[in-house]
Formats: sequence, C-alpha cells, structure tokens
Amino acid sequence: MCGITGILAFNLAGRVHAINLSRATDLLSHRGPDHRGTFIRESCSLGHRRLSVIDLSPEAAQPMSDLSGRYTIVYNGEVYNYREIRHELIQKGHTFRTRSDTEVLLQAWMEYGSHCLDKLNGFFAFAIYDEKEHKLFMARDRFGIKPLYYYIDEDKFIFASEMQSVLAYGLEKELNYEALHTYLQFNYIPAPGTILENIHVLLPGHFAEVKDRELRIQRYYDIPYDPARNPASRLSYDRQQQKLTELMEVSVQRRLVSDVPLGTFLSGGIDSSVISTLAKRHKEDLRTFSIGYADEPFFDETEYAKLVAKKIGSDHTVFKLTNDELYENLFSILDRFDQPFADSSAIPVYILSQLVSKEITVALSGDGADELFSGYNKHSAFYRSLQGGWTNRGVKALEPLWKILPKSRNRALTNRFRQLHRFAAGLKAGPGDRYWMWAALMSGQQALGLLTPAVRGKIRPGHQEKWQQEIFPSTFRDRDFNRMLLADMKLVLPDDMLKKVDLMSMAHGLEMRVPFLDHELVNFAFTLPVEAKINGRMKKRILQDAFREILPAELYNRPKHGFEVPLLKWFRTSLRSTIENDLLSDRLIEEQGIFDVKAVRKMKRKLFSWDPGDVHAHIWALVVFQWWWKKYFS
Repeated sequence: MCGITGILAFNLAGRVHAINLSRATDLLSHRGPDHRGTFIRESCSLGHRRLSVIDLSPEAAQPMSDLSGRYTIVYNGEVYNYREIRHELIQKGHTFRTRSDTEVLLQAWMEYGSHCLDKLNGFFAFAIYDEKEHKLFMARDRFGIKPLYYYIDEDKFIFASEMQSVLAYGLEKELNYEALHTYLQFNYIPAPGTILENIHVLLPGHFAEVKDRELRIQRYYDIPYDPARNPASRLSYDRQQQKLTELMEVSVQRRLVSDVPLGTFLSGGIDSSVISTLAKRHKEDLRTFSIGYADEPFFDETEYAKLVAKKIGSDHTVFKLTNDELYENLFSILDRFDQPFADSSAIPVYILSQLVSKEITVALSGDGADELFSGYNKHSAFYRSLQGGWTNRGVKALEPLWKILPKSRNRALTNRFRQLHRFAAGLKAGPGDRYWMWAALMSGQQALGLLTPAVRGKIRPGHQEKWQQEIFPSTFRDRDFNRMLLADMKLVLPDDMLKKVDLMSMAHGLEMRVPFLDHELVNFAFTLPVEAKINGRMKKRILQDAFREILPAELYNRPKHGFEVPLLKWFRTSLRSTIENDLLSDRLIEEQGIFDVKAVRKMKRKLFSWDPGDVHAHIWALVVFQWWWKKYFS
C-alpha cells in the first residue's frame, strides 16, 4: 500500500512543472511512511511513497524499472495471486530479482499489456511509463478500492493518489459548481468529477493510456449482471449458501498474505464476524479490534464483538471512545479531506485506524457486504416499495401528516416520522427517481436553493443525467431489485464507503483489505436471485444463513444499532461559535458569493429549532466545504 504521483510532459512548459515532483511526493508521506523514491527523466517524472507489506527488502522499493530500463512502474495496492502469475511468467522465460508483487505486475504488463488486468486478483492503482514510446499507462482496480486522480492540458498530464498531490504541481484552481451542486445532495462527489474543474477521477474498472497529448480511457471490467441468465438462480438455496461460503473462505485466505502484522476490524456485526471467523482458521495468531462508545451505550456493540472473539479465540482489543475524543479529532479529520466529503462516519473510522495502526499494518474489514447483499434500511424500503399492498397505500396517503410532524434522528419517534415521510415521498416516484431520492440527503432543487443566483446560472440543467444513466439505466425494470444494488456498487461503494476507508486508514499508514470485494465473489453475488438476499423479514439473508452455525447465536437475536456521530449536539454546543462566527457567518458567506446568505440563515434557524429534521447533515456538508474552501482558496 502506497502513494503514487507523476507527470508526463508534452513540451518544455510541461517539464517546468516537474520541479514540483518532490513536494507532490512528500504530500503523500502518510500513505507510505517507510520509503520515498523518485524517477526523473526529461519527459516523465514519477514519485512513490512506500508502505512495506510484501517483500520488505530495499530491492522491492519503487519506482521500479525492468532490467532493460525501458519500463518503470509506480504502484499502490496488492495483487493477492501474484505468486501464481509469477510462476506463469517464469514458464514464459521471465526472471525476477525480488519477491514483490510490484515486479510481477510490471512484468505481467510487459507480457500481456492491458490484458494483464484480467488476471489480477487484488486492489490497485498504478502507472507504467514506457520511455521508448514516451507513453504512460494507468489502471485502477475493478471496484475503486484505491484512488487515482488525473489532470491533462496541452502541456502535461499529471496523476496522483490524492488531489492535493495533483495540485502540488502548481495548477490553477477553479471551482466545479456542478460538482458542488451534486455534493450538497449526496455529501460526497460521484466520480469521475471532482470539486475542481479539469481534475478528474479514473473510474473503477478502467485503464488509461497517454501519448502525444492524447488521453484514451477504456473500461476493462464491469459487473457481469444479466437477469435473464443467472446460473445461481437454478441452484437450490442450500447450494447457493455452500458456494458463497467457499468463495468467502478463498477470498479471506488470499487477503492474509503479508510480511507485516495483520488483523481484522471486528464490529460485532455479521459482516466483520464472518471475516474474522474465517481468518482465524488460517491465521492462528489473529488479532481483532473493535471500537466502542463510552458515552453512547445504546450504540455500543463491543459486547457482541467480544462474543465472536471468544468463540474464535482471537487476541481481541477494544477501544472505548468518548464523545470528547471524537470531537478532539474533528479538525484533524477535516484537514485530511482533499475535496469536500461529509460522511460523518469517517470520524470513528479515522480514530480506530489511528489506534489500530500502532499495533498492526494490515487490517481486513467487512466493507462491501451491505451493497452486495442488501444491508441498508433504504434496501428494505425499496424492496417494500416494489411489493405494493395496502400498507404502502396507507403510508402514501398520510404523506401530508408525515410532512408536518417533527422529524429528527435524535429520538425514536421523530426518527420514525422522518423515515415515513421519506418513504411516502419515494412511493410517489418511479423506481429510478426513487433510488436517487433515497440515495440523496436533499433534492437537486433544494441544493440549488442554497446557492446564489450567479452560481445557479453556471449549473447546466440536467448536468447529472449522463453519470446517472451510466450508474442506473433508464431501462430499470420495476421489480428488478438487483439493479438497485448494482447502482450502489457503482455509486455509493466507490465514492462514499471505499473513499472514506481509504482516506481515513491511509492517513495513518494502515492498509485495509476488503474480502467481500473479491471480484469472483462479486460476480457470483450478482447471479443470485433477489429472494436470496432480502425478503419481508430479513436483509442479507444468504449471508446470515450461510454462516449461522459458526457465529454466536446472540448476533442474530438483536436489533442492529448503527452509530451516529453526535453532530447535532456539537453544533448546538462546542461548534456553535465556529458555525455562527466563522464558517457559516454572514460575513464569510457574503464574501464568498457561493451560498445564498438567506438560505444559510434559514438552515441555522432550523438547526436550533425543536424540529431539526436532517438539517444537521446539511450543515455538516457546509462546514466540511467551508473548511476545505478556506484551506485551498482563502
């Protein structure tokens, strides 16, 4: 796991920007604290920060060139099946100087070109420079576990693991107002756009080639979903479970390859418990870690994590966090966002990564299971919305009532009113629009209302339609629930969940591995019928049933309590002065000319009212943006 950056210059003006390579590389030091390396040629300069995980020898450091010196790679990630590929390449006459997967990846590309990507099982973002052809090749893993940003103009092409590293080459910054509009709706920015014009994200499952000022991007992988030809649908439910357990075990075993200390995140939920249980079968000295909330016992699930740890016999560590400790890390976390990102669950992930990184270098997590097997409340709502019936008709008919009742996440009753209002509103829409409504925290029209007339004039009507169509085709069939999960895999997973985990873990040099996102497992999951994943009583049905006999029974006999960072409490107390006198003050809002000062005042009034609804999430999005804007623009 590492940080990578580089510049391919097309002319003298482009080469001038290469003097910034050193700074761009050093801005990634947290991603790779073990070694710093650079490669400098007339047309191309590459930088690398190394987190040593496989083959810790100096010979495995990067940038790494082949024996001829023609090809040079910088690489972030792990290829779990590198030994098998290495053996295949040796049979073809290749020789190796190291035991690293980096050298295997480089020589696989030399042998197979872009087709080597089909052979890789792992997660990665890498770039290879061909000095003879003055050409750069880049690729990103199938699901976007590792990030890759890029910029191109007539003089140069720049790439990096983080946007701040791209900016370090001395680029002009121009706000992308359409991305801001989308961010206000989702609290994150969907790829390939970013908050800045002309800086983009290479999409998951894509590679790019750059030569002579021309950038060519091509998809090499897409989840092979065809509802008319689902082979798993012809299997019995017992056989589906058996196949899932086989794929899960292989995936976890692959991800235990490491030359440094390794453990698992164990929350006490089904997903992480499955991974920890399977990992213990193949790693006798497994360490497991969980995080608890000393001030929020209702949300503390560490007792369930302890039950799993005791059953499997892992060396378990529990970290108990107070709300004060969460708050103390708040501003450090805001500094880590290279573009606005307002998923508040990043806060506990950051702190857990900080604590765990002092003990191990590699951790396995349960990310991806909810998107694959339908684990979110919105999935239950979407499933129910497709069933019809008198209950749906009744909720829909009572929408005027839900609209006027107090709505807040802070109490069970008001949270229920909030959920019923969202459900009733969604029932009025078609399945496609319903998905966007429930995936977003505010509508596109509400987001426009937060912006000044001048900014609204810069936002093209329908600017989101292209990527929405890519993620969620208009041909969506009413009863095809799997298409909702497919949309989550292309939107929520890479741009929210995986981005959060990558940013927060790599801030402390901790490598996170995600067994649920082995592509063989994902491909299988999208051959399963809907009823294997969800029914009227159970989410993630097949995952729960397949591992029921090896997990503690207590995990199945309790409600799940997702932890909510106490933003509303902070905004009304510790952060009130920061909001009113600094980040969301009338003075700053008017000076910026981005947000409508009256709309922001209205949001602040609602924040301190008896009926705050979801306004704390909207305020948090503004706070994150303002902090970022002051850092990069002020």
